[in-house]
Amino acid sequence: MKHVKGTGQHRAQPGRRRAAPRGKRRAEVRPRYGRIAVFSAAAVVTLVAVVGGFGLLPSGPENASAASGALRQSVVDSQQAHGRSEGENREKQAEERGKATSEKPGKKLRVVAATTVSRQNTDGRRTTALPADSGTGRRVVFSESEQRVWLVDDGEVLRSYLVSGSVYDNLEPGTYAVYSRSRWAVGIDDSGTMQYFVRFTQGDQGAAIGFHTIPVDDGEPVQTLGQLGTPLSHGCIRQRTPDAIALWDFAPIGTTVVVTA
Repeated sequence: MKHVKGTGQHRAQPGRRRAAPRGKRRAEVRPRYGRIAVFSAAAVVTLVAVVGGFGLLPSGPENASAASGALRQSVVDSQQAHGRSEGENREKQAEERGKATSEKPGKKLRVVAATTVSRQNTDGRRTTALPADSGTGRRVVFSESEQRVWLVDDGEVLRSYLVSGSVYDNLEPGTYAVYSRSRWAVGIDDSGTMQYFVRFTQGDQGAAIGFHTIPVDDGEPVQTLGQLGTPLSHGCIRQRTPDAIALWDFAPIGTTVVVTA
């Protein structure tokens, strides 16, 4: 048997692979995204051409316009649905805020509610009886301590209800008479509008004092109906609208008005 001579060389053994040099690793196989993108684009173009050949895609300007219009309408419908969803969410949030703040006083209420000192029955309840010193005959009676009005005729109380009088001491007890009436009126310094204004006296500054509805300022009542019975005005007597209408009908010019302490 002959041996091949060679310095530092020998034949590789059959069935064995040459080991990779130390420090080197086989490179990882990575996807070639560029080629994939080109192939995908070509496939899409081919598919469109085939489908168009069978007449499944719109052709011509009219069909193209119709397809474009349908696409735009779809987008608009989606936007409107999204807008409705957002609107409903805003309404729910506003409703929750309204529930959380329903017990707070109105933003137009500028006067802190004063404590009313009223006559009471022996059981502590507030009395609704007509004051004994309220005069005679057909008259309107207003009690400052009770914050209540009575419409009296022939010794009979026709109507009685809570009101909100002045927080200031600008109305003296006594007997007055209705001298002016206005279906609509505007408060001093544009402090709101009121209805069924029945005037019977004037304050220290010459401003009229009378009965009217709860003023409305910037579209909102300046106090709530639940606050009637508490002094809140600057001089006049505020009433619910049905009560203001009843007094308006009851008290023409010349009607007696009695104010009690």
